[in-house]
Amino acid sequence: MTPRRTVLVAGNPNSGKSTLFNALTGARAHVANYPGVTIDRVAAPLTARDGSTIDLVDLPGTYGLSARSREEQIAVDALLGRDLPAPQAVVVVVDAAALGRALFLVIEILATGVPVVVALNMSDEAARDGIVIDIARLAAMTGAEVVPTVATRGEGLAALGAAIERAAAKPPTDAPFLERPAGLTIDIAELEAAILAEGVLDRPGAARAWACWLLLSLDDNGDDDLAGIPPGLRARTLAIRRRAAEAGRNVDLEIISSSYRRVDAIVAAVVRRAPEERRRLTDRIDSVLTHGLYGGAVFALVMMVVFQALFTWSEPAIALIESGVTGVQALAAAALPPGPLTRLLIDGVIAGVGNVVVFVPQIGLLFLFIGLLEDSGYLARVAFVIDRLMRSVGLNGRAFVPMLSGFSCAVPAVMATRTIESRTDRLLTMLVLPLMSCSARLPVYVLITATVFAPGTRFGLLSAGAVLLFSMYMLSVVAALTAAAVLRRTVLKGPGAPLVLELPPYRLPAPRVLLANAWQRVRAFLVGAGTVILALTIVLWALLSYPRVPAAGDQLRHSFAGRLGHVIEPAIEPLGFDWRIGVGVIGAFAAREVFVSTLAIVFDIESGEEGNEPLREALRAATWPDGRPLMTPLAGVSLMVFFVLACQCMSTIAVVRRESGTWRWPLFMFAYMTVLAYGASLVVYQAGARLGWGLS
Repeated sequence: MTPRRTVLVAGNPNSGKSTLFNALTGARAHVANYPGVTIDRVAAPLTARDGSTIDLVDLPGTYGLSARSREEQIAVDALLGRDLPAPQAVVVVVDAAALGRALFLVIEILATGVPVVVALNMSDEAARDGIVIDIARLAAMTGAEVVPTVATRGEGLAALGAAIERAAAKPPTDAPFLERPAGLTIDIAELEAAILAEGVLDRPGAARAWACWLLLSLDDNGDDDLAGIPPGLRARTLAIRRRAAEAGRNVDLEIISSSYRRVDAIVAAVVRRAPEERRRLTDRIDSVLTHGLYGGAVFALVMMVVFQALFTWSEPAIALIESGVTGVQALAAAALPPGPLTRLLIDGVIAGVGNVVVFVPQIGLLFLFIGLLEDSGYLARVAFVIDRLMRSVGLNGRAFVPMLSGFSCAVPAVMATRTIESRTDRLLTMLVLPLMSCSARLPVYVLITATVFAPGTRFGLLSAGAVLLFSMYMLSVVAALTAAAVLRRTVLKGPGAPLVLELPPYRLPAPRVLLANAWQRVRAFLVGAGTVILALTIVLWALLSYPRVPAAGDQLRHSFAGRLGHVIEPAIEPLGFDWRIGVGVIGAFAAREVFVSTLAIVFDIESGEEGNEPLREALRAATWPDGRPLMTPLAGVSLMVFFVLACQCMSTIAVVRRESGTWRWPLFMFAYMTVLAYGASLVVYQAGARLGWGLS
């Protein structure tokens, strides 16, 4: 029986690597961690024609094999067989329209001696742009099998699968692939011998490639996060670099330029381009979308349209689900005998989870819009526009992608900071990321907006909900940038690195891919509602329902959670919150969206056995003891500001602890965000109250 083989899938960002990986493997991918690190890897089986199994492993996107961060390092370690079995072959996914840029990675991987298959992806776009590639000559000059593919349409997948099988059957080679300058050749040979002597790697080709990686990736400033490098090899590498510098040589330039000489020779021989048009349409569009003023204005307009659509398009579905939740509660009340278990089902499970599921239509639309903007190539233009602003506050240019991910969820966004080379820059980004308004805050914003503003309320042409959503998201961005500026000048001093960004071509997103990605995120939300949120709502129901008291009207006040809410009420009343809101805020620390389910339980229990009603209606009717309405527009805005700025997420604190390696930074983050949230909410409510704004 043929032994199980491993083939890695590598490629530049925006090359369609993940799309091709998914097309090859279908829905069989699974996620695990690389050994010894907390960085996810995606692997999936590929069945060969002889019935054997090939394990495909998707590497993080990279432009080359130099590294200053752990995420970049694992690509190198996997290629060379450090901590993982050495791969039998590597598939390098290449954007056919940008062959020159992509070939640098191909050349570096070929230098390791591992058999390579080049997947010439997006061949249709290259042809559309008048780019003709001599595939046979490209294969001859690289020694790799080259297969044209269009991953979004499944073209070339069968041929690619066959090429993978052939490559996986070939033995690796240790023959040098690149000609290097004489001095550099001596340096690499010295390190190669030391690597083999220490037993870090046992194959000369792999050791030679790792020697180049060490020379490119290490320097004397020490602000890298690279692991698993023996101290002796680190010291020897730095000594070689210093010796070269004293001789007037630039080791980085020698390594990179010798690789690019080979790249340039290949491109000149295999690529033919049609005559350029006078000015391409994309260039004219980019002149607007990447303009400092016009680009920012277009982005603001796009986001306003997105938020308007979130409210307008999703309201019918929300109302339908809301009435369905109420109907299910009524059916359960009629069918089941009175008792604690019935109240748990009605007030805890159905009210708690149901009132979170109500917001699935808006969450689905949000992810759909984000996917549309990302896959079309527009978000890369936004990154270009925002980069200048980010650098002015001291954020690393690479922080844009994690911060954008923060609009979805802070946990993967914090993990995405691994691509930032400097540890100081990485910490700074982690500490401000939770200020970005994640999707878990969306149900809170929507609930409050729908409660304090009557349906149909408009500010000019836009609905009140769209304006408030836009305002909260902009507040989160301004808060994150301001916090970064302050932290950069105080506790995390240092210069920020510029953003080196490729602007991908404009593409029409594939509807199937868009819908699949949106559904994957919505499903994750629903799984959370059916597991974590369900468990938390049951616990909160118990805390709000016990100990039992004879008078039903006093049940909430004397429950465990009610007593805690009354203890903190004096501290939160100046913000416009009563003890019931306080219980919701405490519950939200487990997960922000639990705020909604907590309030649903509170008001369901308070309403009594027959009082089940939509949460929005219950909040509108809620009052202070003196009869004043609880949820006024001013109180609603104050509560939203608090949720924008507070670190109400246990998972975020846990992942920052894991990524930073200490409790110091997550505790600092929780403290400064709590103080910021309380202070901002206090100013909003007290200033608004004195001016008489939104009190009724």
